Amino acid sequence: MSEQKKGSLANIVCVTNRHLATADAGIEDADSPEGRAAFLAQMRRVAEAHPRAVILREKDLDEASYRALARDVLAICRKADVPCILHTYATVAMELGADGLHLPLPLLAKQDIGLRSQFRVLGASCHSVQDVIEAQALGATYATVGHIYVTDCKPGAPPRGLALLREAVQAAPMPVYAIGGITRARLQEVLEAGAAGACVMSGLMRGDPLTW
Repeated sequence: MSEQKKGSLANIVCVTNRHLATADAGIEDADSPEGRAAFLAQMRRVAEAHPRAVILREKDLDEASYRALARDVLAICRKADVPCILHTYATVAMELGADGLHLPLPLLAKQDIGLRSQFRVLGASCHSVQDVIEAQALGATYATVGHIYVTDCKPGAPPRGLALLREAVQAAPMPVYAIGGITRARLQEVLEAGAAGACVMSGLMRGDPLTW
C-alpha cells in the first residue's frame, strides 16, 4: 500500500459502498441482478482510473455473499493491475488470494497471530493515536485514520481533524491514510500533514472516477 502509482488517483484508495453506486444508477436494491451489474460496472470504471488500491468494504454482507462479490471485484482489479484488499473476512481473503486484508482494530486484535502473518498487506481502521500504535503492534502494515473531515457517512459526528492525522503519522512508521470527507480540494493538505494518501468512498462510487 505504500508504493506510489502514476495517475490522477495515485494517492487515492477506493473504499467501496455498493449501495452508493447503485443509488447513483437509480437502482434501489443493491443486491438485485441490476444492482450487482451496476456496482460491478462502476468498479470497472474505478479500476480503469487506477487508484492505489481498492478496499472491498461491504460490511453488511454475510460471508457467503461477500465471497461471491469478492470473486468478481478481484477479477476486475486484477485485469486492471490494481491491488484489491478484502475486508472483515480473513478466511475469504486467504481463500481467494487477495492482495491484502483490512480489519476494524477490535477484529484485528481477535485474529490469531499466525493468521495475521499470512498477509503481506494488513490494514486496520483507527480513530486515535493509541489505535495506530496498537495496530502496528498487532502486525498492521498500514492504517486508515479518521474521520478527518465532516462526512455524510457519519452524520452528526464531529470530525477528528488534521491534528489527529499529524499525530498518527508521527506515532508509527507505517503508512497512514486519511479517511472521511476527503475531496480533491482537501487532498493536498492531507498529504502535507504526512499521510501516505487518502481513502475515498462516495467520490468514487458515484459518477465518473476520472472527474473526482
